[in-house]
Amino acid sequence: MSILVIDIGTSGLRAGVVRQDGTITSFHYEPCPPSSPFPGLVEFDAQVMADAALRVCNLALNDCRKSDVIDAVGITNQRASTVLWSKSTGKPLGPALGWQDLRTVMECITAKAEHGLLLAPNQTATKAAWMLQNYVVAKKLDPSDVRIGTVDSWIASVLSDGALHITDSTNAGVTGLCSPDARTWSKRICGLLNIDTASLPRIINSSGVVGNASALPGAPPIAALIGDQQSSLIGQGCITPGATKITFGTGGMLNVFTGDVGPTQMRRSEHGTFPIVAYSDADSMHWAAEAIMLSAGTNIEWLRDDLGIIPSSDQSHDIAAQVTDSGGVMFVPALFGLGTPYWDYGARGTLLGLTRGSNRSHIVRAVLEGIAHLGADMLEAALSDTQLSTNSLRVDGGMSRNPTFIQALANTTGRIIQVSPVAEATTLGAAFLAGVAVGTWPSISEATSTWKPVKTVAPNATVDRAQWHEAVNRSRGWISSLSALDF
Repeated sequence: MSILVIDIGTSGLRAGVVRQDGTITSFHYEPCPPSSPFPGLVEFDAQVMADAALRVCNLALNDCRKSDVIDAVGITNQRASTVLWSKSTGKPLGPALGWQDLRTVMECITAKAEHGLLLAPNQTATKAAWMLQNYVVAKKLDPSDVRIGTVDSWIASVLSDGALHITDSTNAGVTGLCSPDARTWSKRICGLLNIDTASLPRIINSSGVVGNASALPGAPPIAALIGDQQSSLIGQGCITPGATKITFGTGGMLNVFTGDVGPTQMRRSEHGTFPIVAYSDADSMHWAAEAIMLSAGTNIEWLRDDLGIIPSSDQSHDIAAQVTDSGGVMFVPALFGLGTPYWDYGARGTLLGLTRGSNRSHIVRAVLEGIAHLGADMLEAALSDTQLSTNSLRVDGGMSRNPTFIQALANTTGRIIQVSPVAEATTLGAAFLAGVAVGTWPSISEATSTWKPVKTVAPNATVDRAQWHEAVNRSRGWISSLSALDF
């Protein structure tokens, strides 16, 4: 008894089969990176994504057909990226817009000034409005034939041969288009943006059978849809109040499970975190808070590809480990600005404390430690906003395999770090939710009990956080016009 999971990331997608003991087999990956035709624009071909999704799913199914019975399909995905397609043909109406796309910054500013709407350009709302204007109105297409969706909606439509137009509450809740309870679309917001709610998907629970994946052999039931960060939270077993995970990939996302009481408004909290739906099922809605690091692994790519001082990302640990400390060097990883708790889009990466004795090992270690400091900032902000506490952090993502970084994170947070047994826990979360829906596991607590850390790391040194905050202050406001933006 197993679950097929299709996991659609920002730069690629994968499919794997999760067994009842929580192990992942039949794993297949295909790159599917977005394009950037101009600075600030991020697009992708939704049809290319759909074709790749079907390929990796079929490869995974072919691998396991003789040894596993597939109970259900789970879908997890990059959030807020937006697709418009034709209901009648099933084909995209134009390039899909990635969540990083910034072409609607002015629309967000206008929405705030004219209507008091607090929308960010990385949300779906203004992306969908822009696409409707440019793909439908400008081309005089029939608006009643238009479907609007996030990536989960698109993949569910593809897998069901167009029968399903759905999204779950974790994805709907970050679009900027729904009510605070994340169960219905806001007629006011959609009306102000000229978005017909009839074109939007039906909002469903994250866990529950909704239809069949008729495009796949055997037409297994689709039983879970969930956003990638929430899926990672569930995949690492963080389902009690205060349980916290951080995913360190291209960026960094911290989520702390808060319970079954939702927020009164879906907007940024005092210390820079956001309320999000952790997952929903037939019984209730479960909530979390989210903190965002705009660049994490991107800083390692910068060391590798732009500065050329490390030959590969994996070797950042080996090079940093050649010194016992950074020699007084500090790095603020603000290559795209600072997220939680600062929210300063005009901050920029800052390297301080250099001397004639500073070498590449000091710089590489400073970069790893700077990312860890931001991780500690996110944790402090999330715990302040939620009034919860935690003694440990669960960590996944590519950087979770870097021992120097994980030790630095333990030291800056003063918490025990539990490293996920799989680098991408998103696959596990979607599998657990789908499996519970079809009886593979009797409950979500039973499913997540299969999670065990591959490594546990405790703090072994004290860290000068005051000097870190001074470094952050010096990085802020570098591009004043961007620092003035507030979403």
